Amino acid sequence: MDLPSARDWVPAPDRAAAPDGFLVEIVPGERLHFLDWGGPPAGPGADPCGQAVRAPGFLLIHGLNATAWAWSPVARRIRSRGRTVALDLRGHGLSDAPTSGYTEAQMSADVIAVAEGSGLLAAMDDQLVLVGHGYGAIVAAWAAARLAERCAGLIMVDGGWQDIASETGLTPDEWLRDVEEPPEVLRSMADFLADRRDFHPASWDADQEQAARSTVVEAPAGRVVPAVRPHALAGSVEAMFSYDPVTALADLPGPVLAVLAATDDPAGRRAALDAIDAARAARSRQPLQRVDLPLAGHNLMRYQPVELSQAILSVAQGTNGRRSSSSA
Repeated sequence: MDLPSARDWVPAPDRAAAPDGFLVEIVPGERLHFLDWGGPPAGPGADPCGQAVRAPGFLLIHGLNATAWAWSPVARRIRSRGRTVALDLRGHGLSDAPTSGYTEAQMSADVIAVAEGSGLLAAMDDQLVLVGHGYGAIVAAWAAARLAERCAGLIMVDGGWQDIASETGLTPDEWLRDVEEPPEVLRSMADFLADRRDFHPASWDADQEQAARSTVVEAPAGRVVPAVRPHALAGSVEAMFSYDPVTALADLPGPVLAVLAATDDPAGRRAALDAIDAARAARSRQPLQRVDLPLAGHNLMRYQPVELSQAILSVAQGTNGRRSSSSA
C-alpha cells in the first residue's frame, strides 16, 4: 500500500487534547476502562446516490503490558478526522483483572462492549476502524470477525499475522520468562523511566512518560512492579499462543492492513503474510495490504506516529469511498 508522501497530509498533533476516562461494566465486578479522545462524531453524510452513510470512528487496542496511553501520539493526530477511543484490555491499565476471560470469545466481547458503551457503535449503521498493536492486533482481529460488516477496516500494527506458537517453538511459560524485566530496571521509578526514555530519547515527552508510568506500580519501598498481575499476564499470553492468523483473518469482509516494523526474518514474515493473503483470495476477500516501516522499532506509535496515522487515515478514507460506491 502506498501512502501519501507529504507528511502534512496527517493533522498536526492536538497538544491541548486531554482524553476523558470511562468505565464499562461487562458483568458485575468486571469493568473495562477506556480513554475517549473525542473528535467529530460518526455523523451522517451522503454518498453520490444520496444514501446516508456514517463516517467510522477509531477504536485503538494496545499491546501486551501496555495501556491505552500508548496511543497518545496517534490519537492526538487522528481525533480530528474521527471519534477516537483507546481501551485498556482486561488485566491491563485501569481495567479490572478477573481470573478468567482471557479467551477469544470474551476479549472480542470486551472490545464490542467498549465500542457500544463509548458510543462508537451507537446506531445500527455505525461502523468503526479497529487498530491493534502487537497482542492488541490479535484481539482486534477476533473482534473484527464478530463485528463483520460493522468493522470498516482492521489495521494490525506490528503484530497479528504470526502463529506465535509455531514461529517461536516456545511454550507460553518459556516465552514469558524471555520477556521479564531486568531487576535493575525496576529498582525505582526513576530507573524505569530512564530505561524507557533511552529506548529513543528524541521521542520522549510527557505522553511517553504517562504511557510508561501507567504500566507499573510504585511500591512503598521505592521499587516498581509491573501493573499487570501475573495471572492476567499469563492468561493474555495463553490467548496469544492460541491465535491462528489464517483462520482469524481469512474471511474478514473489510480491508485488512498490516503495518510492519523492521525484522530480522523478512522471509518468515513474507511467508506468513502470503499464507493469509492466499486464504483471503480463496474466499474472494480483498487482498491483504501492507506498509513497511523498515527503520522503526516495535512501538510504532512512539517511533513513527505520523506514518502510522497516515496508514490509519488512509484505510478510513478508503472505506468511506467503498461504502459510497457499493451503495450506488
